[in-house]
Amino acid sequence: MAQAYRAETANRGARSERSGSRLQRLRRSWRGDRGIWRRGLFLSLLAIVLALVMLLHAHIPNAVGNLGSLLETFLPWLGLGIPLLLLLGLARKSASALVAVLLPAAVWVNLFGGLVFDKSGSGGELTVVTHNVNAENADPEGTARQVAESGADVVALEELTQQALPTYERALAETYRYHSVEGTVGLWSKHPMTDTRPVDIKMGWTRALRATVTTPKGDVAVYVAHLPSVRVKADAGFTAGQRDNSAEALGIAIREEPVEKVVLLGDLNGTMNDRALSPVTSQLRSTQGAAGDGFGFSWPAGFPMARIDQIMVRDVEPEASWTLPSTGSDHLPLAARVAL
Repeated sequence: MAQAYRAETANRGARSERSGSRLQRLRRSWRGDRGIWRRGLFLSLLAIVLALVMLLHAHIPNAVGNLGSLLETFLPWLGLGIPLLLLLGLARKSASALVAVLLPAAVWVNLFGGLVFDKSGSGGELTVVTHNVNAENADPEGTARQVAESGADVVALEELTQQALPTYERALAETYRYHSVEGTVGLWSKHPMTDTRPVDIKMGWTRALRATVTTPKGDVAVYVAHLPSVRVKADAGFTAGQRDNSAEALGIAIREEPVEKVVLLGDLNGTMNDRALSPVTSQLRSTQGAAGDGFGFSWPAGFPMARIDQIMVRDVEPEASWTLPSTGSDHLPLAARVAL
């Protein structure tokens, strides 16, 4: 065993020496390279442009194809350009490119670094869940069962169909004594609900509601909303006009809400970065940003790329926010625990 130990120690020493010698050779080759700062100027320019796009995204105009909103929907993914530029800078042996990459890296960390770490706490008296169940869901009963097993006190469902609604009502009846459905959205609660009514979000049919949920800690106004879908078309760009109008109407309803404590649950078809949702996002806090672990992407369920489903609050404190396992829908359910 002593011989094996000495042999392993010698091998580790040899590997360390070879690694050290490679680094030394790399440093010597770069030190003697007079073009190290002149090469890679184009990469440096790309790094600066990437930093400016992330830093000034709110100033990119929406006049042509809603380009600004489209960019903001997937804004965190621009960070993938940072390691790519770093590798290209190393391959080009360009000191200027490597230094320039620090700019977009700093901007990305400033914008999204706080989302990387777990900020969840252990407090909170009310657990809420929102889920776009998908009108084409082939297993509504299984989806309802998974939602009920989440332990939520309040559940919001979007994209309910007349055919599937009785299935959801039967599956959730044992867990949730109170519920209300308006159009294609519904709210289920373990606590009493009053003053339930549809909310006009300028669509021509009902895709939003509000209700007062009476908890042991007082009344909470709970909104459920499913804003219009958006599409990316070659001839029209990011078609989000109807969604933007609905967001403005929803924002007005929330602003006029007399109950102080507000929880918004739903599929907003947009992210917190999207300026078009500012009538809503300027009034409410995202539970994911305040108490989440990671980005909490919710769509598409198979490979989530954006958080277009939201749980947002006013005058209550987010304690934890997370995504639930995939159901038969193309969206992931979202959950949050809040302190009242």
